[in-house]
Amino acid sequence: MFDVYRNGKRDLLVLSAGSKIPGACSTNRWRKSRKRILKVSEEIRSTVQRQGYYVRSLRVTKKE
Repeated sequence: MFDVYRNGKRDLLVLSAGSKIPGACSTNRWRKSRKRILKVSEEIRSTVQRQGYYVRSLRVTKKE
């Protein structure tokens, strides 16, 4: 299972269940999602196994 966190900048943090937020990601205020996630994509699963966490920005970038 996985825990999902979001912050005010619309970033997404995925950790394995029960893990603490890593020091590299602790500068932002993360809010934990109420639901636990059972399935994630293979990309997220492999990154969590390798790094211990997965971070992605959900912000929409403007094209100029």
